[in-house]
Amino acid sequence: MPSRRYAIGEQPRKNPVIRCAIYTRKSSEEGLEQEFNSLDAQRESGEAYIASQKAEGWVCLPDKYDDGGYTGGNMERPAVQRLMADIDAGKVDCVVVYKVDRLSRSLMDFARMMEVFDRKKISFVSVTQQFNTTQSMGRLTLNILLSFAQFEREIISERTRDKIAATRKKGKWFGGKPILGYDLVAGKLVVNRDEAFRVREIFAIYVDTRSVRQTTLEAVRRGWTTKGWMQKDGKCVGGLPLTNPYVHRILTSVSYLGKVQHHDQIYDGEQEAIIDPALWKRTAAILEANGRDKGSDVRNVHSGLLKGLVRCCHCDKPMAHTFTTKSGKRTYRYYVCHVAQSSGYHACPSKSVPAEQIESFVVDRLRRVRQRLLRWRPRRGGVRPMRRPSRRRLLRPLSRWPAVPPAPASCSCRLA
Repeated sequence: MPSRRYAIGEQPRKNPVIRCAIYTRKSSEEGLEQEFNSLDAQRESGEAYIASQKAEGWVCLPDKYDDGGYTGGNMERPAVQRLMADIDAGKVDCVVVYKVDRLSRSLMDFARMMEVFDRKKISFVSVTQQFNTTQSMGRLTLNILLSFAQFEREIISERTRDKIAATRKKGKWFGGKPILGYDLVAGKLVVNRDEAFRVREIFAIYVDTRSVRQTTLEAVRRGWTTKGWMQKDGKCVGGLPLTNPYVHRILTSVSYLGKVQHHDQIYDGEQEAIIDPALWKRTAAILEANGRDKGSDVRNVHSGLLKGLVRCCHCDKPMAHTFTTKSGKRTYRYYVCHVAQSSGYHACPSKSVPAEQIESFVVDRLRRVRQRLLRWRPRRGGVRPMRRPSRRRLLRPLSRWPAVPPAPASCSCRLA
């Protein structure tokens, strides 16, 4: 094809600059610690492709969008979220990937991203799979590739689930965080004698006190902590103060019976049992009895006016609405700090706040607003006044709220 000739004084038009962002992803973290890993190889291929299009004005952006150890089955990936934010901000003109499934293995997620790309006029390029998304055949090719990518992901998920089920049936430990009382040695659970003693004591304390909170307080008083271990990278994790949920998981874990659980099925495990079956059954009976006595159906009878709205001033954690009944007659309602509720009252200075006092404070302020609404008159030419029946209908629930004592001058909670 003959080259174009330019008249005297005419300059050849330059191609517009196309800012290219390279996105890379690897599902597992295996090998990412290497000096040159899979993410580096993907980026190198993308940079080479962009360099081949330099005459078209393509330039590689210095920002790296690397997701190492993230699945392509969803959008919960920091780098892809940052990429979409930069696209929305107008910082990117073209997205380059090594393969289509690096960007997403979900057909639905990919379709949503393509809608954003089309709306923002963003080009999409796969280095190893040549297609043009501006043509119908190119879009068909892309959808076929994505369908196979999603099919492959679903097949891998099914294989993984089947492998976990088969492993559990054989009583083997399939991975996850080590549990208190055992050490993970060569992929198997081996009893840690010191921690096993603590586990037995936790069961004994619970049977004696019949309270998870009292058991947690006693364990914390003795200086016991959660399971601590060292990861492959040398980082120490765990070793934190015990909490009520952690103690409850200990009391309900079948691993201490020498069993393994997969969904609703329980199988004999390879690990040595720590808890005697008789003690386990007694503990389970107490837990079941406490669950019947203090279940959510009973506690929801006394719903809190500010449920979900109150936060602790000291630790900024939510405060849960709860109650207690003394002598089987009078009910006392409280808002309890989540930290104090899970880790014990020693963990937060706020502890709890009487529900009636904090609710009365809010109701008092709302009643003042109500009085102002009743006295309110719109200015001429302003908004049409609310009819009296409508005002009464809206304010009737507030008028029925019972009178309660005034709120204290100082309060250790705030509204969210």
